[in-house]
Amino acid sequence: MNLDDPRARRTRAALHAALRELAAERELSDVTMSAVAARAGVNRATLYQHYRDLDALLTDAMEDTVAVVARAAALCPLDAPPDVAPAPLVDLFAHVADRAVLYRRVLGPQGSARCAARLRDRLAAELAARFATGARPPRVAEVPVDVHAAWLAGALLGLLDHWLAADRPAPPAGIALATWRLLRT
Repeated sequence: MNLDDPRARRTRAALHAALRELAAERELSDVTMSAVAARAGVNRATLYQHYRDLDALLTDAMEDTVAVVARAAALCPLDAPPDVAPAPLVDLFAHVADRAVLYRRVLGPQGSARCAARLRDRLAAELAARFATGARPPRVAEVPVDVHAAWLAGALLGLLDHWLAADRPAPPAGIALATWRLLRT
């Protein structure tokens, strides 16, 4: 299958949207491939041509997470003051807050451990690629790029899970500032 084909891209986009909608309505354990196919308006055979299982579809549908987190990491100015969260970090938490139910279901205890691990690994790879260009604080220069990327990916996903699990999560600007202060230590 040619993933650059406009029909394949439309089908994948429909499958992503269907899965995100279903995950916002019910626990991931209650979402089936049949339900995703029906919601997307495609048959199951078409769905299986694109994804081998729900975890693979979920990981691909959550790819925007990787892009948003990597963008925030890449765009955060290294010399920003400790008392003001950089705008990309605030944008990251606002993005997650807007999709809180979905993120809670993916990252939480009832979520998909395989999907969370794949997201962490993809995020670490994206961060490592960005860090390899030298976009890192000087104080971590002696830390290998892959170690820094793995640490940051795990820390951010763990923090998102913790933040979303709270009964009354801090507003995005508040958690962004706390995160920024931690990142600067």
